[in-house]
Amino acid sequence: MFRRIYLSPVGFFISLFLNLISFLKKPFMVYGFFNKIDKKFYNKTRISSTVKFVNKINIDIQNNVWVGHYCILDGIGGIKIEKGVQLASHACIYTHSSENAIRLNGEKFIEIPAKVRPGYIIKPVFIGEYSLIGTSAVLLCGTSIGKASIVGAGSIVKGSFPDYSVIVGNPAKVVGDTRKIDKKLFLDGINFDNYYDQTLVSSNYSVK
Repeated sequence: MFRRIYLSPVGFFISLFLNLISFLKKPFMVYGFFNKIDKKFYNKTRISSTVKFVNKINIDIQNNVWVGHYCILDGIGGIKIEKGVQLASHACIYTHSSENAIRLNGEKFIEIPAKVRPGYIIKPVFIGEYSLIGTSAVLLCGTSIGKASIVGAGSIVKGSFPDYSVIVGNPAKVVGDTRKIDKKLFLDGINFDNYYDQTLVSSNYSVK
Protein backbone atom coordinates (compact mmCIF):
# COMPACT_ATOMS: atom_id res chain seq x y z
CA MET A 1 0.00 0.00 0.00
CA PHE A 2 2.76 2.46 0.96
CA ARG A 3 4.62 1.72 -2.27
CA ARG A 4 1.48 2.41 -4.32
CA ILE A 5 0.91 5.74 -2.54
CA TYR A 6 4.56 6.70 -2.82
CA LEU A 7 4.62 6.10 -6.58
CA SER A 8 1.62 8.41 -6.99
CA PRO A 9 1.95 12.22 -7.24
CA VAL A 10 1.82 12.31 -3.42
CA GLY A 11 5.25 10.65 -3.43
CA PHE A 12 7.05 13.98 -3.82
CA PHE A 13 5.71 15.20 -0.46
CA ILE A 14 6.50 11.87 1.21
CA SER A 15 10.05 12.19 -0.07
CA LEU A 16 10.28 15.76 1.24
CA PHE A 17 9.16 14.56 4.68
CA LEU A 18 11.67 11.68 4.64
CA ASN A 19 14.45 14.09 3.70
CA LEU A 20 13.55 16.28 6.67
CA ILE A 21 13.45 13.50 9.26
CA SER A 22 16.65 11.99 7.83
CA PHE A 23 18.52 14.76 9.67
CA LEU A 24 17.21 13.36 12.96
CA LYS A 25 17.69 9.63 12.41
CA LYS A 26 20.79 8.16 10.78
CA PRO A 27 21.48 6.02 8.86
CA PHE A 28 18.20 6.24 6.99
CA MET A 29 17.32 5.48 3.37
CA VAL A 30 15.62 8.49 1.79
CA TYR A 31 13.31 7.80 -1.14
CA GLY A 32 13.30 10.34 -3.94
CA PHE A 33 15.93 12.66 -5.42
CA PHE A 34 15.53 16.03 -7.10
CA ASN A 35 18.10 16.31 -9.88
CA LYS A 36 19.22 19.94 -10.03
CA ILE A 37 20.80 19.44 -13.45
CA ASP A 38 17.78 18.25 -15.43
CA LYS A 39 15.26 19.67 -12.93
CA LYS A 40 13.45 16.35 -12.53
CA PHE A 41 12.28 14.46 -9.44
CA TYR A 42 13.16 10.75 -9.48
CA ASN A 43 10.92 8.88 -7.06
CA LYS A 44 12.60 5.48 -7.43
CA THR A 45 16.05 6.71 -6.43
CA ARG A 46 17.07 5.94 -2.84
CA ILE A 47 19.95 7.69 -1.10
CA SER A 48 21.14 7.18 2.48
CA SER A 49 20.87 10.11 4.86
CA THR A 50 24.56 9.53 5.67
CA VAL A 51 25.77 10.22 2.11
CA LYS A 52 28.15 13.18 1.91
CA PHE A 53 27.60 15.37 -1.15
CA VAL A 54 30.22 17.90 -2.26
CA ASN A 55 28.95 20.43 -4.83
CA LYS A 56 25.65 18.58 -5.16
CA ILE A 57 24.58 20.93 -7.94
CA ASN A 58 27.08 19.18 -10.25
CA ILE A 59 25.85 15.66 -9.46
CA ASP A 60 23.52 14.11 -12.05
CA ILE A 61 21.73 11.08 -10.55
CA GLN A 62 19.04 9.40 -12.64
CA ASN A 63 16.09 7.22 -11.61
CA ASN A 64 16.15 3.89 -9.76
CA VAL A 65 19.63 4.54 -8.33
CA TRP A 66 20.67 3.24 -4.90
CA VAL A 67 23.39 5.03 -2.90
CA GLY A 68 24.21 3.17 0.32
CA HIS A 69 25.28 4.34 3.76
CA TYR A 70 28.35 6.54 4.29
CA CYS A 71 29.21 7.09 0.63
CA ILE A 72 31.06 10.22 -0.52
CA LEU A 73 30.13 11.89 -3.81
CA ASP A 74 32.48 14.72 -4.77
CA GLY A 75 30.76 16.79 -7.45
CA ILE A 76 33.46 19.44 -7.95
CA GLY A 77 34.32 18.07 -11.41
CA GLY A 78 30.86 16.66 -12.13
CA ILE A 79 29.35 13.20 -11.61
CA LYS A 80 26.84 11.43 -13.86
CA ILE A 81 25.19 8.28 -12.50
CA GLU A 82 22.82 6.67 -14.98
CA LYS A 83 19.60 4.79 -14.17
CA GLY A 84 19.68 1.58 -12.17
CA VAL A 85 23.17 2.05 -10.70
CA GLN A 86 23.86 0.83 -7.16
CA LEU A 87 26.62 2.15 -4.90
CA ALA A 88 27.24 -0.08 -1.89
CA SER A 89 28.09 1.39 1.50
CA HIS A 90 31.28 3.43 1.98
CA ALA A 91 31.92 3.78 -1.78
CA CYS A 92 33.68 7.03 -2.72
CA ILE A 93 33.69 9.06 -5.93
CA TYR A 94 36.29 11.80 -6.31
CA THR A 95 36.39 14.29 -9.18
CA HIS A 96 39.32 16.40 -8.03
CA SER A 97 42.82 15.72 -6.73
CA SER A 98 45.62 17.71 -5.13
CA GLU A 99 48.21 14.94 -5.52
CA ASN A 100 50.57 17.19 -7.51
CA ALA A 101 49.27 20.62 -6.58
CA ILE A 102 50.35 20.35 -2.95
CA ARG A 103 54.01 20.13 -4.00
CA LEU A 104 53.86 22.64 -6.84
CA ASN A 105 52.03 25.35 -4.91
CA GLY A 106 53.39 24.96 -1.40
CA GLU A 107 52.23 27.72 0.95
CA LYS A 108 50.48 29.50 -1.92
CA PHE A 109 48.10 26.54 -2.41
CA ILE A 110 45.18 28.23 -0.67
CA GLU A 111 45.80 31.59 -2.37
CA ILE A 112 45.34 30.32 -5.95
CA PRO A 113 41.84 29.51 -7.26
CA ALA A 114 41.40 25.77 -7.80
CA LYS A 115 40.62 26.01 -11.52
CA VAL A 116 43.97 27.68 -12.28
CA ARG A 117 46.05 26.04 -9.54
CA PRO A 118 49.12 24.35 -11.11
CA GLY A 119 48.89 20.56 -10.92
CA TYR A 120 45.32 20.57 -9.63
CA ILE A 121 43.22 17.87 -11.34
CA ILE A 122 39.48 18.30 -11.96
CA LYS A 123 37.79 15.67 -14.14
CA PRO A 124 34.25 14.23 -14.21
CA VAL A 125 33.23 10.68 -13.30
CA PHE A 126 30.65 8.66 -15.26
CA ILE A 127 28.87 5.43 -14.24
CA GLY A 128 26.81 3.64 -16.90
CA GLU A 129 23.32 2.25 -16.29
CA TYR A 130 22.73 -0.88 -14.18
CA SER A 131 26.28 -1.00 -12.86
CA LEU A 132 27.24 -2.00 -9.32
CA ILE A 133 29.96 -0.23 -7.34
CA GLY A 134 31.05 -2.49 -4.50
CA THR A 135 31.45 -1.51 -0.87
CA SER A 136 34.47 0.68 -0.08
CA ALA A 137 35.40 1.01 -3.76
CA VAL A 138 37.03 4.30 -4.74
CA LEU A 139 36.48 5.91 -8.15
CA LEU A 140 39.10 8.55 -8.90
CA CYS A 141 38.71 11.66 -11.05
CA GLY A 142 38.33 11.07 -14.77
CA THR A 143 36.96 7.54 -14.39
CA SER A 144 34.29 6.23 -16.76
CA ILE A 145 32.48 2.94 -16.06
CA GLY A 146 30.53 1.35 -18.92
CA LYS A 147 26.97 0.11 -18.47
CA ALA A 148 26.12 -3.15 -16.69
CA SER A 149 29.53 -3.37 -15.05
CA ILE A 150 30.63 -4.59 -11.62
CA VAL A 151 33.31 -2.88 -9.55
CA GLY A 152 34.60 -5.19 -6.83
CA ALA A 153 34.62 -4.25 -3.15
CA GLY A 154 37.63 -2.21 -2.11
CA SER A 155 38.85 -1.57 -5.65
CA ILE A 156 40.73 1.62 -6.52
CA VAL A 157 39.50 2.63 -9.97
CA LYS A 158 40.94 5.11 -12.44
CA GLY A 159 40.50 5.29 -16.23
CA SER A 160 37.91 4.23 -18.80
CA PHE A 161 36.29 0.79 -18.75
CA PRO A 162 34.01 -0.73 -21.41
CA ASP A 163 30.42 -1.92 -21.01
CA TYR A 164 29.87 -5.21 -19.15
CA SER A 165 33.24 -5.08 -17.35
CA VAL A 166 34.06 -6.89 -14.11
CA ILE A 167 36.58 -4.54 -12.52
CA VAL A 168 38.65 -5.41 -9.43
CA GLY A 169 41.92 -4.64 -7.72
CA ASN A 170 44.35 -1.85 -6.89
CA PRO A 171 44.92 -0.52 -9.42
CA ALA A 172 41.66 -1.91 -10.79
CA LYS A 173 41.68 -3.94 -13.98
CA VAL A 174 39.08 -5.71 -16.11
CA VAL A 175 39.02 -9.37 -15.10
CA GLY A 176 35.73 -10.54 -16.60
CA ASP A 177 32.54 -9.86 -18.52
CA THR A 178 29.12 -9.61 -16.86
CA ARG A 179 27.47 -11.09 -19.97
CA LYS A 180 29.19 -14.38 -19.20
CA ILE A 181 27.80 -14.26 -15.67
CA ASP A 182 24.31 -13.60 -17.03
CA LYS A 183 24.61 -16.35 -19.61
CA LYS A 184 25.41 -18.83 -16.86
CA LEU A 185 22.38 -17.64 -14.89
CA PHE A 186 20.17 -18.27 -17.91
CA LEU A 187 21.71 -21.69 -18.46
CA ASP A 188 21.14 -22.49 -14.78
CA GLY A 189 17.43 -21.88 -15.35
CA ILE A 190 16.90 -18.48 -13.74
CA ASN A 191 13.29 -17.43 -14.28
CA PHE A 192 12.22 -13.86 -15.05
CA ASP A 193 8.53 -14.67 -15.55
CA ASN A 194 7.45 -12.68 -12.52
CA TYR A 195 9.93 -9.85 -12.92
CA TYR A 196 8.09 -6.53 -13.17
CA ASP A 197 10.44 -5.15 -15.86
CA GLN A 198 10.93 -8.09 -18.21
CA THR A 199 12.53 -5.87 -20.85
CA LEU A 200 15.52 -5.08 -18.64
CA VAL A 201 17.60 -8.13 -19.43
CA SER A 202 16.83 -8.21 -23.14
CA SER A 203 17.49 -4.51 -23.64
CA ASN A 204 20.69 -4.21 -21.64
CA TYR A 205 22.41 -7.56 -21.93
CA SER A 206 23.62 -9.79 -24.70
CA VAL A 207 24.02 -13.41 -23.75
CA LYS A 208 25.26 -14.82 -27.06
